[in-house]
Amino acid sequence: MTSAHEHERPVRVGVFGLLGSGNLGNDGSLEAVLGYLRAEHPEAVVDALCGGPEVVSARYGIPATRLHWYRGEYRTASRVGAIAGKGLGKLVDVFRTAAWVRRHDVVIVPGMGVLEATLPLRPWGFPYSLFLLCATGRLFGTKVALVGVGAAAIRDRATRALVRRSARLAAYRSYRDTMSRDAMRAMGVDTTRDEVYPDLAFALPTPRASAPSGMTGGLVCVGVMDFHGGNDDRARAEEIHRRYLDGTTRFVRALVEDGRPVRLLTGDACDAPVVAAILDAVDSPLVTAAEAASLADLMKETAAADTVVATRYHNLVCALKSGTPTLALSYAAKSDALMDRMGLAAYCHPAREVDADRLLEQFRALEKRSAELRQTLAERNRLAARQLQDQFTALTAALFPANDHPHARTRQETP
Repeated sequence: MTSAHEHERPVRVGVFGLLGSGNLGNDGSLEAVLGYLRAEHPEAVVDALCGGPEVVSARYGIPATRLHWYRGEYRTASRVGAIAGKGLGKLVDVFRTAAWVRRHDVVIVPGMGVLEATLPLRPWGFPYSLFLLCATGRLFGTKVALVGVGAAAIRDRATRALVRRSARLAAYRSYRDTMSRDAMRAMGVDTTRDEVYPDLAFALPTPRASAPSGMTGGLVCVGVMDFHGGNDDRARAEEIHRRYLDGTTRFVRALVEDGRPVRLLTGDACDAPVVAAILDAVDSPLVTAAEAASLADLMKETAAADTVVATRYHNLVCALKSGTPTLALSYAAKSDALMDRMGLAAYCHPAREVDADRLLEQFRALEKRSAELRQTLAERNRLAARQLQDQFTALTAALFPANDHPHARTRQETP
């Protein structure tokens, strides 16, 4: 029987964020949400408002619009013309964002740490953009969903105010860890209806793992990051970076001296200078650098390794999802929470104070338990997959009511 609903226009879905801008974690979250939409809501018409529209259109086959009118938004403005351009851009973006939001029934912000400031962040940058999205969504009746996002306590008053207001205005919120939900509650957001699920990247396909070498001296992947501390560490940024780079370099050199092949991984285009510095300092054919263009590429790299040591959050996600024993150079509580969720809480090391000798001790302890930890990760990954199915079921119920969209109803009636 043909329903009258089937003759109505398709639901219009927007995706929003710093997507296509060189951060593989952000793009992986987008990929997971697009996979969900294509599988469960193929009738939806999808486009993006994002940081790198050309990349998003080319890679994911959806129309995309630039997030900011002013193209130099994320460059430091020192000249009068650049400062004026940024200021004008903030005003123009109010109207651009409103016009884009108004064309949609639903806007999804896929994952990402959009409610945190664990890396350097200015309130008039992305927090302002997120506020415009959520405010215009409320104004025009467009449902804005913050799906599987990261959050953390924010000290800066202006940033905190924008983030809190954005969260309150959103129609749907879920978080990638309990700590994120707790942080939003502490900032005055009512989280009684908000749920916690694994990071969206755990919904991506897992590449077929190469069998671990099984021999002593197998491949070690070391994920590095252009790390300068967080939003509250600006005064010590260079000192923190130097200590991180020196400690990581010493660790890589020690692995090479043991005859271990090392593969350097990144998670953002800005990490490339750190790789170059380590390659230059260690200068050994045993050290190579991967050129991953996606989280799928990163997962293939980590799946081929015997062990992973990684800093950037989504490097950890990739390594853990691929089932490889992993040690975290942790720069924020979200990394500790992820490692705890996956059963590896004992294998965290502070990125701000990398002690190569202590790191080597932890690394050797991790390798001794390799077989046991691979079993633990396999179990935790199966659980994460089930929990993300629950996340997508909840999202369908919140954003695509069954009585409006026949396909969604079929999904919800499936046991």
